[in-house]
Amino acid sequence: QGQVVESGGSLVQPGGSLRLSCVATGFSIRTEIMAWYRQAPGKQRERVASISSGRDPIYTDFVEGRFTISRDSAKNAIYLEMNSLKPEDTGVYYCNTGSRRIPWGQGTQVTVSA
Repeated sequence: QGQVVESGGSLVQPGGSLRLSCVATGFSIRTEIMAWYRQAPGKQRERVASISSGRDPIYTDFVEGRFTISRDSAKNAIYLEMNSLKPEDTGVYYCNTGSRRIPWGQGTQVTVSA
């Protein structure tokens, strides 16, 4: 069935940067569309960015130009480089396949605050 483990979240000031990591086990990311999701306080989980083999990454409007998703098939991992962070980026970040078929991990908390 597979498992994902996210890491890299932290408290950061507005305008700062973070790099999130997601390591997958039990399945290969090579054959999957992989995505980062976030759940802000009091809101539903939403997709932030996705990446698949042979295609350009796709970003939601509110992170376009600030976030970069990447993948390392050799490490079976994906990453999210987050720049110019804003308070509204605060939330728990999760990774999963595009179809959300893997049990959700614990996520990693990102807090953007002065």
